[in-house]
Order: sequence, then C-alpha cells, then structure tokens
Amino acid sequence: MDKIELEIAGLASGHTSKNTSYTLILGEVNGDRRIPVIIGSFEAQAIALVLENIKPQRPLTHDLFKSFADDFHVDVIEVNICNLVEGVFYSKIKCVREDEEVEIDARTSDAIALAVRFDCPIYTNSDIMTAAGIVPDQEVGNEDVPGRPDEIDDFMQDIGESTDYSGLEMDDLEILLTEALQEEDYAKAASIRDEMNRRK
Repeated sequence: MDKIELEIAGLASGHTSKNTSYTLILGEVNGDRRIPVIIGSFEAQAIALVLENIKPQRPLTHDLFKSFADDFHVDVIEVNICNLVEGVFYSKIKCVREDEEVEIDARTSDAIALAVRFDCPIYTNSDIMTAAGIVPDQEVGNEDVPGRPDEIDDFMQDIGESTDYSGLEMDDLEILLTEALQEEDYAKAASIRDEMNRRK
C-alpha cells in the first residue's frame, strides 16, 4: 500500500464535556494536508517532553518501553497509521530485532510517543489522508523557535502555572530546574529552561 510520510505540525489543548483533551496535528511531509488526532493529556505530555528536549527525573511509561527495547536490542523503525474506523485512528508499530520484523497494534497516541523517542518515521496512506486530511487556510509561522511548532510552547504552559523567572539569577534557576524535575513538574521545568536559554 502507498505510504505518505507525516511529521508533527502542532499540539493544542481543547476541552470536551468530560475532560481536557489535546489535538495532535500531523502534517504531510511533502504536502499541505493535516490530520488532527485527539489524544489524552498523558500522551500529549509524553510527546511534548521529547519535542521540548526535557528529560524526566524518572522514566515515564514510553521511556520505560524505550529502555526495555534498547536493552533487548529491539528497534522501532516506523509507525503506520493504517486504519480509520468511526473517527478512531488505528496504528501499527514496526519493530525489528536480529533482522526479524514484527508489527504491533497500538493506539495512535502511544505510537507517536514512541516514534519521537526512536526518531523513526510516521506514515499513513492515501485513503486515510483523503478521509481525514484537511488543508489549513493559512499557515502559522514558527519564528520564535525554528523547527518547533508554536503549539508545543502553548501546551507546556497550559499544563502548568505560568511564572515569571526573569528576575532570578542563573544559580537560582538551576536550583529551581533541579527541584522541578525531581517533583516531575515538567511544565515548570520547561519555563525555567526557556528562561535559562534566553540568557545564553
């Protein structure tokens, strides 16, 4: 079957009647179409942490899978969003070990969280792209952080308190960053890290 490569184009929060959900936007690498995928807050955070280059103090579930796979010499070589049934995307994770390939069924949110950790490509097919793909009216620039969607910054602020760290010394920021990572407050850690990066 044909393959269309996708990349993460954005991550935005939204609210439903029951809880907070997040929309992961997957963009066509060589095209303008986008696929919005509704995911949970845990998976959204797991994806955002990698995109923000933040290492948790203790491994999250997807980090544990990555460590387990590495120790047993299993590599995830691609993720394929292969089916769409009543608005639900179905995905397969292609793994390889000693030249043997295996496909594992997975939720799309988990598959993407693993794809960013293994730095492997994400694919779909033309049927899904035709059924679910949309073309945005206007592209949103990412001038502040080249190569990273603006929505990731918004998401990291949405899941934690926004605090002004501009008045603190670098030594104080380093202490706060260590404490935030120990407390697994990744939104706070991202804000502190951004303030430290602005001063470099």
